[in-house]
Amino acid sequence: MKERFYRLVLIAGLSTLLSAAASTDAPADYGTCIACHGAQGEGNSSLGGPALAGQSADYLVRQLTNFQSGLRGTAPDDTRGNQMVAIAALLNDDSKQQIAEYLASLPRVKPIATLNGDIAAGRGVYNSNCSDCHGAQGEGNSALSAPRLAGLGDQYLFDQFKKFQRKQRGYAPADKRGRQMQFMSDVITDDASLTNVVTYIQTLTGTPQ
Repeated sequence: MKERFYRLVLIAGLSTLLSAAASTDAPADYGTCIACHGAQGEGNSSLGGPALAGQSADYLVRQLTNFQSGLRGTAPDDTRGNQMVAIAALLNDDSKQQIAEYLASLPRVKPIATLNGDIAAGRGVYNSNCSDCHGAQGEGNSALSAPRLAGLGDQYLFDQFKKFQRKQRGYAPADKRGRQMQFMSDVITDDASLTNVVTYIQTLTGTPQ
């Protein structure tokens, strides 16, 4: 499984080499991220890499640090998380900050929707349970360390929510914010409702109104 993943990473990396070279503002160490997250932070759904363009720099640094320290990505059966642990281990503090600031500066790219839930039903669940932390337009809340959700693909959002439910995220006692989200994941009890929510998130602008 890991060998196949790294082959795909190599192929994707070669195919994006020219576009990456054109991105003169990208820090050198971002080259290790391009295959999965795109030269412009647009993500790569075929490798499960989320779009990171426009995400909070503080949030990105924290997640990279969590991967390095074992607070994320080391749960059983979290294959993609484990792969990210290996990548994060290559970065020092300066590299993490430079990569995070670069990604935060990029314009958000609207993902292609792949799930077809009930938007109206998803709106109700989102506004009742998610908007206080993640914002009415999915813009995130730096004061609460809540990440931006607008711009993240629906399948990635679905998969990460399921990881919280399966205790593959938020499992470490020191990951207080992850544990809070793990607790909140219990409010959505079925996949249909979760599909509705992530479908609704695809309609959000990421800009507070």
